[in-house]
Formats: sequence, C-alpha cells, structure tokens
Amino acid sequence: MSQLIKKIAVVGPESTGKTTLARQLAEKYQTRWVPEYAREYLEKQDGNYEQDDLLAIAKGQLRKEEEYEKTAKDFLICDTNLIVIKIWSEYKYGSLDQWIEDQIKSRSYDLYLLTNWDIPWEYDVLRETPDDREQLFELYEALLKSYELPYAMIEGSEEERLALAIKNINNL
Repeated sequence: MSQLIKKIAVVGPESTGKTTLARQLAEKYQTRWVPEYAREYLEKQDGNYEQDDLLAIAKGQLRKEEEYEKTAKDFLICDTNLIVIKIWSEYKYGSLDQWIEDQIKSRSYDLYLLTNWDIPWEYDVLRETPDDREQLFELYEALLKSYELPYAMIEGSEEERLALAIKNINNL
C-alpha cells in the first residue's frame, strides 16, 4: 500500500509557514502529516544541542516518516525532511554527517514545497536565525536545483500558499 503513497516534503528556512502548510494539506487531502521531529527532540533538551544531535534528529525524523506512511492515504505530507537538517548542519557547523547525505540521496519524495521567507518572522524560543532567512532560502533553492529534485516555490498570503501547494500536488 505504501508504494501508492506520494511523499511531499515541505522545506524552507525557519518561520516560513512549513508547519501551517503541512497541517492544512493533511486536512485538505485527509491524510497524515509528519511533524518536525527536531522540535520534539529540542524541547526535551531545553533547546540545547550540538552537531552530533543532528544525526539523532535525522534518524528520528525518518522513523516518524516510516511510521506515519503506514496510515497515510494517497499522500504523506512531511513538515521538513533531511534536506532541512543538511542545510542547517552545513550552515551552522560547516559540515554534515555522511549518513545524512547518504539518506538524502537514497530516499525519494514526489514533490518538495519550498516555502519562501516573504511572511513575517514569528518568535519561537527554538528559532535561531531571524535575519538569515533570505540567505538560507537561497541555499535551499540551490540545493533542490543541484540535486534536480522536483519542487515548487510557495509564497504569498496563507491562502495563496495553500492554493499554490494544492495546485502543484494535484499536478502529480
């Protein structure tokens, strides 16, 4: 059954509406959405982490995807994926664990929804880069292009973002 499931990854810098969009899409398509495991992990750590923690976060994210895929219907909406961890690790620490890179290359998603930074920053104790969203967005787009991954830019108001995402998903 899971072979029939199309996987959609919502990616982009912090505070660009990924979680909101993932929830809305899961509701629209009456399916499961995979929450960002990093949030769950970091809340248990009081927001403290080192680069090694990113590997644990990556493994936790993939476990959640595999678990949720079993009960998804038609689509599995992922609020983030390992590309987010890759960008963050390289941005913050200048390197990436090879296991994460290998997993990115060995797993496929049917569509990436790249959320633009054109909405206001919202404070959250776990967010770190209010002034770097444009730079991070450019890194996301460059990576998606260099890996030749299917993606759509999601921007505008909340309603426009949802409509763009639905249009691109329906085109699958």
